[in-house]
Amino acid sequence: MLLKHNIPVTYIFGKIRNEALMVTVYSVVIAIIYDRLHFTRISIPIAVPTILGTVISLLLAFKSNQAYDRWWEARNLWGSIVNDSRTLTRQLLTFVDTHLAANEGTAFCERVAKRQIAWSYALSQQLRKKDVFEGLGNFISAEDRECLERYDNVPMALLELQAHDIRNAYKLGWLNDLQQVELDKTLTRFSNHMGGCERIKNTVFPATYSVYIHFSLLLFIMLLPFGLIEFFGIVEVPLVVAISCSFFLIEKMAIHLQDPFENKPTDTPTTALSQTIERDVKQMLKEHCTPKKKPAKDLRERGVFYIL
Repeated sequence: MLLKHNIPVTYIFGKIRNEALMVTVYSVVIAIIYDRLHFTRISIPIAVPTILGTVISLLLAFKSNQAYDRWWEARNLWGSIVNDSRTLTRQLLTFVDTHLAANEGTAFCERVAKRQIAWSYALSQQLRKKDVFEGLGNFISAEDRECLERYDNVPMALLELQAHDIRNAYKLGWLNDLQQVELDKTLTRFSNHMGGCERIKNTVFPATYSVYIHFSLLLFIMLLPFGLIEFFGIVEVPLVVAISCSFFLIEKMAIHLQDPFENKPTDTPTTALSQTIERDVKQMLKEHCTPKKKPAKDLRERGVFYIL
């Protein structure tokens, strides 16, 4: 969830600092040449950049919508991961008799539930291309860790370990046929959610589409001073800069939203959602241990605007 605090202006304009500087220099140079060198005065009808700007606005709107769709799909997938993680824990606690000899039932439920916490953290780390094993030591055994190190796709390996444990529980008679099928369906949903996230991560937004829009935007900005200077004179400089920054900000927003697993402030908050899973699962296991949350102030200073 987004914080209610305002996003710092320095963060916003920091994203287009270089572009704004270049546009300012360009528009100032055009104004000086137009004012001082009378024989080079060139102006074009304002309708020309207006038409081009309208077309670019439509293209940017389409690109922004497509980028937001990718971000929203990623958020929906992780919302389903949170819900199914709670479902898996509930199924374990209600299907398995926790009063088995030597607390075997309780140990089984805790092992599978905590391995699910590890799965959510591992998937988050893998999507962001970070160390997958970071922080997993509290949720998996040394034996599991040794097994996982043989796999390139650690979340997939964790689901495989979950399936093996559920199969063993079924063979021991801890689960009946219907319960085993329901748990397997839950694991299948996790696999589908993971596949959806990987599809978004590995499907590149069409590069040519972005390049064409960017070059069209540059052409629009190059023509804009010539359309405004005859009417506004030197005042065209702040006008050109303001209009250009608006277009650049929309373009940057679309670029950031189209890749929701790049460890940026605009990402789907997978770490926050994993911490939610950890909190809920542990409390269902009667372990009242809430993950430590980072202060919102520190997060805003780093440009992160999600509640963790």
